[in-house]
Amino acid sequence: MEISAAKVMALRNKTGLPMMDCKKALMESGGDEEKAMEWLRKAGLGKIEKLADRAATQGRVACYVDSVSGRGGIAELRCETAPVANTEDFTKLANLVARLAAGSDNPTPESVRGMRLPDDPSRTLADYWTDAVNRMRENMQIAKVGALTGQVGSYVHHNAQVGVLIEVSAACPDSAKTDVCMHIAAMRPPYVNRDQVPAADVERERAAAREAAKGKPAPVVEKIVSGKLDRWFSEFVLLEQPFVKDDKQSVSAFLNQVAKGLTVRRFLRYEVGVG
Repeated sequence: MEISAAKVMALRNKTGLPMMDCKKALMESGGDEEKAMEWLRKAGLGKIEKLADRAATQGRVACYVDSVSGRGGIAELRCETAPVANTEDFTKLANLVARLAAGSDNPTPESVRGMRLPDDPSRTLADYWTDAVNRMRENMQIAKVGALTGQVGSYVHHNAQVGVLIEVSAACPDSAKTDVCMHIAAMRPPYVNRDQVPAADVERERAAAREAAKGKPAPVVEKIVSGKLDRWFSEFVLLEQPFVKDDKQSVSAFLNQVAKGLTVRRFLRYEVGVG
């Protein structure tokens, strides 16, 4: 049958796919646009399978925070090349995944793919994903997703290679949450506080400090051990690290200035290709 150029262009504008693919889909679907879109999705599934073995080492991190509901999501998406990772299409996809993750208490890459689209509940992320692969023609993966609830803030570095989602203990200015997120992005702390550090690691460090101070009077030894442990914790425990914007105070001291007793409950730090 004859398919008009206008009809092909209309389908192309909806899908972002090449003209020839759109024309073939319309011809295979008897000119029915909805059936043509479904044909393209099914055709895309085959492309996804062919692309699956290709390395996806590039990508971006996205965050989404809904201050009204007190929910936040973070996602790391991978693709094959940096140019694709920086396209508007891939950026939109990453932001969508983070938004969907925010709506779940324990999101996983698999569960997010089955979620309904906020702006079109008739479709799932899996449907949208197939269309996106059709357009970008690279292997794409959801590497990680996470969510936090409560007093949530976020930060994504300008190159979108690192992102942080944080939950603090009480209401505070968004700027303060962002500042702590920026600190976490830069300093990579693995723990929020001392209680999270494995006891075996602490005892090992304590024993090494005692050994170094051996022979000194007991009160002196205890003082030396305490000082060395404090310095050791300040290297990788978030609340005890020197704050990046003012290294004369700790992160904990900065938060206490913002609001007395304010602290960090949890955080998620994602970096493309790490972990």
